[in-house]
Amino acid sequence: MLRQALLALSASHRSREVIMATPLARGLVARFVAGETIDDAIAVTRRLAADGRLVTIDFLGEGTADPEQAAAVTEEYVALLGRLSAAGLSARGAAEVSVKPSAVGLGLPGHGEKIALENIRRIAGAARNAGTTVTVDMEDHTTVDRTLRLVAELRADFPDLGCVLQSYLERSAADCRALAVAGSRVRLCKGAYQAPEGIGLTSRAEVDRSYARCLRILLAGPGYPMLATHDPRLIRIAAARAELAGRASDSFEYQMLYGIRPGEQSRLAASGARMRVYVPYGTDWYGYLIRRLAERPANLAFFLRALRSWH
Repeated sequence: MLRQALLALSASHRSREVIMATPLARGLVARFVAGETIDDAIAVTRRLAADGRLVTIDFLGEGTADPEQAAAVTEEYVALLGRLSAAGLSARGAAEVSVKPSAVGLGLPGHGEKIALENIRRIAGAARNAGTTVTVDMEDHTTVDRTLRLVAELRADFPDLGCVLQSYLERSAADCRALAVAGSRVRLCKGAYQAPEGIGLTSRAEVDRSYARCLRILLAGPGYPMLATHDPRLIRIAAARAELAGRASDSFEYQMLYGIRPGEQSRLAASGARMRVYVPYGTDWYGYLIRRLAERPANLAFFLRALRSWH
């Protein structure tokens, strides 16, 4: 019930206006968001790189309302990639970017899918010039087929383009089997959206079992799994399955969100594992933050403890 309430809150425009205007919330969100500008994202990336961590950067925003806004988001990513390259942070994929299809036009009426395709193609070209790549984020269950179509078409020209699968969806094990092919970069996460019964799994235990099943499929295949979880048990399972499969440490990676379990992130990086941090930046942080709280009760407890510390 709490998760459902938080997800509903993330979609409430009135709550968004009230919370985003609160100085307390804006101060606290700095623990989870790099800042509002490219300079902020570069500074955080540089610090994480010095600790041996890899980075994927997300310019916050989704549900773009018009083609001009989608084009502006695309320009932001192109500029970001140019800055990463100039700073020497993107070589060999050390820092890459994550792009939400709806931020670059997927939800626009009429030709949204075509607009998103061309915008991501432009971002992927800029990433290639910077020596890195792009991961296409997955959004709610209504966008899965369109997003996978985009990825399939773009991979003809950008075979290292990453995609995301979410274990809360019943279809994800089958999608993992289809995408666990040579050269395929797949980020597996639990998911931070809701789906109707028969499409989405409802209990935390079911989502966890689905995640473990999906990671086994990905680690057994010839692709490049990107295992996005903060769950210690699932991290242990992943390490054991990777060892059983005889995987080299550079043939897969762990991913975690900026601001969540930074000590564990450093530990994994120091152990020789590839550890990538998902670093969001921008002014449109509201939906991102509320969904992070809905994903895990531990995130909400962390948020509330931090909130009390501000009083």
